[in-house]
Amino acid sequence: MSNKSLRRSFLSVSGVLAAIALIGAPAASAYGNTQRAAAPVTAPAQAPITEQDVIAAQNAWGNALVNISTTFERDGLAAARRVAENVIDSAYGFNMGPVLFKPTLTVAPQTFRTTREGALAYFVGGDTRFAADTGFALKGWRSFEIQNAAIFIDGDTAISMGNVRLTNRDGTVTTVDKTWGWNRDDNGQLRIVLHHSSLPFTAG
Repeated sequence: MSNKSLRRSFLSVSGVLAAIALIGAPAASAYGNTQRAAAPVTAPAQAPITEQDVIAAQNAWGNALVNISTTFERDGLAAARRVAENVIDSAYGFNMGPVLFKPTLTVAPQTFRTTREGALAYFVGGDTRFAADTGFALKGWRSFEIQNAAIFIDGDTAISMGNVRLTNRDGTVTTVDKTWGWNRDDNGQLRIVLHHSSLPFTAG
């Protein structure tokens, strides 16, 4: 399958975080280093995605999540919402079409968030159309660690799967199973077009 066919297939399945262009709070990267959120991951539109691109995008997403959370605590909901909007517009592919976004804590009939409005409601709540959302990004996150099981790359498309461990201000760690898919847009910027997250299965 060609890169363009794979891209069309990717975007037609159903029509995810978050987060690239922020100036924000430091957080632990996938390798335990403290860093600031990365600048937008851009390259010529035809350039193949690299593993380093994927890792940079993952770390930027984690940094952005921490930034939204700490902004909320410091400056309130309105400021956190502005940061979250910047995250969504900078990192996700809603400008390219529906995004395959299945967050960790959503319930039917609003399990899947293929629109910008649904993604924003998940991250910061406050939308009566998504009344069950309390704001996943507002839960006191302080750091993150990403452990990839594997990264698949095919030209301008990449998919990663693994664990993300999030630590809140009380030191409690939440582990989620996460799959991200990226595609370069027409300007060469890496965009999240697939974001699936769930809690690990436990028997019994």
